Amino acid sequence: MLNELMTVADFLSRYSISRTEFYRQVNAGRIRLTKLGNASRVARDDAEQWRASLPVRAGGPDNV
Repeated sequence: MLNELMTVADFLSRYSISRTEFYRQVNAGRIRLTKLGNASRVARDDAEQWRASLPVRAGGPDNV
């Protein structure tokens, strides 16, 4: 099964991060880009692994 690819704009919208922070994460090696010619894409599996690796903040609305 092929891994679905999303555009950078789709990633930014879906995970609510800025373009600057996105590229910080890419440069730190936490998000992997796939290049298709000049276009950059993020595999959905890689995006979900990145999301799962984020720390959980204590005291949020689910931890009251």
